[in-house]
Amino acid sequence: MEGTRARGLAVGRWLTERAGWCLGASVALYALTALVDPSQPLDLRVYRGGAPHLFSGGLYDFAVHTGPPIPVLPFTYPPFAALLFTPLAALPWDVALVLWRAVSVAALLVLTAGSLRLLTPPGGGRVRERALLWAAAGLWLEPVRHTLDQGQINLLLGGLVVGGLALCRTAAGRGAAVGLAASVKLTPAVGGLYLLATRQWRAALWATAAGAAATVLAWCVSPGQSWRYWTSLVTDTSRVGPVRTVRNQSLRGALTRLLGPDAGGTALWWTALALVTLAAAWALYAAVRREDRLGALVAVQLYGLLVCPISWSHHWIWCVPAMIWLAHGPGRRLPLRRVALALWALVTAGRLAPRLSRIEDATVHSGPYPALMAWLGTGFAVCAVLTFLVLATGGERRREHAAVPGGQRSGDRSDSSLLS
Repeated sequence: MEGTRARGLAVGRWLTERAGWCLGASVALYALTALVDPSQPLDLRVYRGGAPHLFSGGLYDFAVHTGPPIPVLPFTYPPFAALLFTPLAALPWDVALVLWRAVSVAALLVLTAGSLRLLTPPGGGRVRERALLWAAAGLWLEPVRHTLDQGQINLLLGGLVVGGLALCRTAAGRGAAVGLAASVKLTPAVGGLYLLATRQWRAALWATAAGAAATVLAWCVSPGQSWRYWTSLVTDTSRVGPVRTVRNQSLRGALTRLLGPDAGGTALWWTALALVTLAAAWALYAAVRREDRLGALVAVQLYGLLVCPISWSHHWIWCVPAMIWLAHGPGRRLPLRRVALALWALVTAGRLAPRLSRIEDATVHSGPYPALMAWLGTGFAVCAVLTFLVLATGGERRREHAAVPGGQRSGDRSDSSLLS
């Protein structure tokens, strides 16, 4: 046993000393696979093709036509997102694609480095090397790889939120990062719960102000499209895609596959939602109490993915911060923590959702959803709930004062502290 542990430590040291080379090799291998077996970045086509319609008044009538199981991909984001995407339309397609993926890989590195900064006091541990290694490994997790293949925006928004919270020294910077991310895509708005739970009142106000300013700007540019989105389309989940498909890894999607027609609004749905909410609140309370910034952020982001009506598997790039916390956070040698980390690795590195979706496309057309596939299709939800339990029960309150982005200590009464 000791020999195995010693060999593991030796391998870990060897990789740490060559972290930059590991990331370079991982990126090169990804680039090679993208050239040999190119994907269809349909989401980037929606962003690039739809954005100019913001000015002509047809933004939400635009769609990219594909094939089953989701034959039509309309533009579903707020008008401010279209405003940001507009420059993409001026670039040649190949240039836009390479640039988008390069920036997304950089955002993955910001996501890993920021997660470790939230976990580790500045100057403590080997943050740079660990960030490089996690980014190298993260490229091969299904939500990250799917995001890159589809030309999705998840990594950019995740990097913006985590980078802002971990690296910005001012409340304005941290709040603006969350507010702007939520202005592009609504789901990052759950980051506001993190700011409120950690008593960053000024940052929460800045997040609200940034989101409002972005919305007003888009409204001034295109009042008709803004009115249409915020008064009717914002709650229309039918434009996003079918709830029952295994590609949807939300709580509602899992229950719909298990129970039959859309389970949203049923008594069992409300019961499950209440239990998940209690588990997430317990996890968030425990993380805040022990001054665990990464744990608190993971709790709110996983909760947001669970309760959103549709959370495609590529939305779950928050598996990376979750796995970082499980691997390096307080109480990391607890058995339940290791089980949770192993399950995340199995679901994400094993590409469970895409494998099930291929079977679904070939065999599941109508009638009850196959029970075995329905249970297997709960993978992300199970990982999230298990992580809540680990967050709630694992680790003790930190006794030392940890530095925070504002340059003050966690015990100080300031906007950047966890317990002010």
